Amino acid sequence: MGLENDLISIIIPCFNEEEMVPLFYNKMADIMAATQIVDFELIFVNDGSVDETLDVLRQLSEADERVRYLSFSRNFGKEAAMFAGLQHATGDYVAVMDVDLQDPPELLPVMYKTLKSEQWDCVGTKRVNRNGEPRIRSFFAASFYKVINRISDNYIVDGARDYRLMSRQMVDAILEMTEYNRFSKGIFTWVGFDTKYIEYRNVERPAGKTSWSFWGLFKYSLDGIVAFSDVPLAIASWVGFASFIVAIILAIFFAVRTLIFGNATEGWTSLMVMILGMGGLQLLSLGIVGKYLGQTFLETKKRPIYILKETDKDKK
Repeated sequence: MGLENDLISIIIPCFNEEEMVPLFYNKMADIMAATQIVDFELIFVNDGSVDETLDVLRQLSEADERVRYLSFSRNFGKEAAMFAGLQHATGDYVAVMDVDLQDPPELLPVMYKTLKSEQWDCVGTKRVNRNGEPRIRSFFAASFYKVINRISDNYIVDGARDYRLMSRQMVDAILEMTEYNRFSKGIFTWVGFDTKYIEYRNVERPAGKTSWSFWGLFKYSLDGIVAFSDVPLAIASWVGFASFIVAIILAIFFAVRTLIFGNATEGWTSLMVMILGMGGLQLLSLGIVGKYLGQTFLETKKRPIYILKETDKDKK
């Protein structure tokens, strides 16, 4: 009796991607046909799309038994979609890919071969450039990696993508991390395991448009910093202490100046600037503390990370 092929589960989060889903499937169909040594299951996660994405997934699932789908009751975000896919993946190896084809599917056989032959636990991907991306977005992305790697013990590779192929052992370790506020790039590295990165040049999506706005990415980066570093809390304390010292020094300065030169009303403008400046620093510090408190509040509620409304099994 021959040995069964390894099964690779591929998780594909989707939000309003009716144009891209067929293109992605056709590309993956070619990859799967050319890779006979493994079996595949494609797990599309419909993250509350308001277009025809779900209908397209239903049709694909009926036409190809390798296609599975999970559909949320509303939009819960990409992090929830990835977590749902990981929970439902049954493969010996599990990959996470974007549906926009900016994660080159042709790298998948190379990633699998690397895992099998070189005894890695994970093969990830990283972009070596950001061609086609707005410069300001590229600047802030590079700045984010510099900041989080400076203030966190959890090192995140600059340019690393969610696109990776992982062993079952690593996936099981990730599933043990059930926090509500998720930042997968940090989680992938926090759990450890030996990871090798494959570099590739940026690829522009062939159709549709990204659902990630600059503001959305900014908030996502803040969540990542809060999730894997408590340095901002320390900064808030340092700012408060520094403000107190400056206030004492200025109080002494103005008192001495008044005693020597008189005219206590002089300097009203500088005094107002000082008050407003100190007040601003205090509010900033409170905002930092509030961000951490808010994340803690959400965790204590123990709300589900996502809610399923429909799966491919419901239609079979």
